Parts: sequence; structure tokens; C-alpha cells
Amino acid sequence: MKISECMSRTVDVSSPEEPISAIATRMRQLDSGVIPLGENDRLVGVITDRDIAVRAVAAGRGPDTPAREAMSPEILYCYEDDALESVASNMAEQKVRRLLVVDSDKRLVGIVSLGDIARADGRAGEAAFRAVSEQGGLHSQQ
Repeated sequence: MKISECMSRTVDVSSPEEPISAIATRMRQLDSGVIPLGENDRLVGVITDRDIAVRAVAAGRGPDTPAREAMSPEILYCYEDDALESVASNMAEQKVRRLLVVDSDKRLVGIVSLGDIARADGRAGEAAFRAVSEQGGLHSQQ
């Protein structure tokens, strides 16, 4: 199965200058824990609910803080024609719960979560979830 068969095609992209309070409100409306950030038709980062909590609120930053100051500049992604098992393995290795999905021209076409993978293939989703849930990982909350 290809990721294009289980990913969500609806992705809201916000500006890195948008305040974290507006981003958090949009996350609540969309029932999403991540928003890609873009400017000039180019992705520049992603911001998660955890980024807002750890990099902004816990650091004493206010609700008007631009998303850029709390975002993760590292953009992890997969291709829409990648095999589900390969993407699940990559998510487990990187210890991430979501990946942006791009086409062959690296244009954003969707997002895939561990939940999407688990619904499509329970075994791949369970293995990835277990690995992601282990302590540690490459991504700093600094």
C-alpha cells in the first residue's frame, strides 16, 4: 500500500509570523497537533502543539510570539508513492508521530499520522507507535 492511499490530503499551512495563539486556535478547530509553516510558496518549518508548550509557554513567551520562534525548522517528509511499511519504519526511527507528504516535485500534498498508518495496517502502525513511544530521539526541544 502506498502512503497516498491512507494520508490526509487536507493540510492547513500558516505563516511563520502568525502568533502562536492563532496557531493553537487553528489546531483546536482542525483537531490537529501540527501545522506546516510556509512563506513564498516554500515550507520553512512545522509547529506542533508540543513546540508551543515547550518552546514557547514553558520558556515564558506570550501568546503573540510568532510561530517562527517556536517552530521546528527541520522538515521531515515522505513521498506520496512511498510504501506504507517504509514510512512507518522511518517514523519509528525518527520517533515522530506525523510526516508531511510531498509529490515528486516536493510540493506538499498531504500529511500522514501514526493513526492513519494504524488504520491502514495495524501491525505496521503498532510497531511504529511502540518505537515512537520509547524515550529518546533525535529531535531537541531546545
